[in-house]
Amino acid sequence: MKDFAGKIAVVTGGGTGMGRELVRQLVAEGCNVAMCDVSASNMAETKRLCEAERLPQGLRITTHIADVSDEDQLLRFRDEVADQQHTDIIHLLFNNAGIGGGGSLFANTREQWERTFNICWGGVYLGTRTFLPMLQKASEGHIVNTSSVNGFWASIGPVIPHTAYSAAKFAVKGFTEALITDLRLNAPHIKCSVVMPGHIGTSIVANSRKVQNNTETDSLSAEEIAQTRTRLSAMGIDASQMSDADIQAAAAERARTFLEDAPMTAAAAAKVILDGVKAEEWRILVGHDAQLLDQWVRATPEKAYEPDFHSRFAAEAGWKLG
Repeated sequence: MKDFAGKIAVVTGGGTGMGRELVRQLVAEGCNVAMCDVSASNMAETKRLCEAERLPQGLRITTHIADVSDEDQLLRFRDEVADQQHTDIIHLLFNNAGIGGGGSLFANTREQWERTFNICWGGVYLGTRTFLPMLQKASEGHIVNTSSVNGFWASIGPVIPHTAYSAAKFAVKGFTEALITDLRLNAPHIKCSVVMPGHIGTSIVANSRKVQNNTETDSLSAEEIAQTRTRLSAMGIDASQMSDADIQAAAAERARTFLEDAPMTAAAAAKVILDGVKAEEWRILVGHDAQLLDQWVRATPEKAYEPDFHSRFAAEAGWKLG
């Protein structure tokens, strides 16, 4: 698929971050896009940004509320796409939606753990299942599944557990690699790619806590403040002298730095992904840090979880710790 003009794409998690930028860049190339998200206001902003540009005549951008971990909601999304896009086919499926959280089997609840896993992995599996018949009817198709560097390195440092997200992203990577053969045998006109970004500047930190806690507020609840104190203590930070306001400020600063201090923007990441799709790359590493980490882990996998691996890699890659 050398260009996207006149094609029809489905993008999950299109309200913010890489999802928003994928929608904007697809639309800029003349692609019709149906996006889903759990936030109507975020999708409305994505659509507004698209429509602020000069769009080709008749281009369709549709928004749909859907939680990708819920099959019934995805089936409704599919039916809305068929109705509002006036089609029974799609050419591109970007299983992009994801959240963080549920890092520890000990400190987090089962509900938090499974919420993360069911969105990050279940959303990819259910999204593929749901839209595969529409892809099969197209003359050509491409499935793009967002994993992470945490799909081959299950860590964000030696003092922060990261089990739910990492387990999900490993599943996405393995599923997509296995899908290569499945598609070749049963639907050879459909290609697939697994996307593995490094640190990309998105609002995933802030968005994840809102999804996990079913809230739109930026303020932490009493339970979240207690959990943050526990996390800070595990990182070797004395939180006993910090007020609740201090904890709130620390959480806000963490979300800000993840978004603003990243080595790569969401827009730049989206371009790498779309260029990879055009080149039919099944494995798309996004960012210099992702490429470097891939080399490090492959070179000495037995050392990948030693305590000093993260600090040494962060220094080499230019990651900011803390």
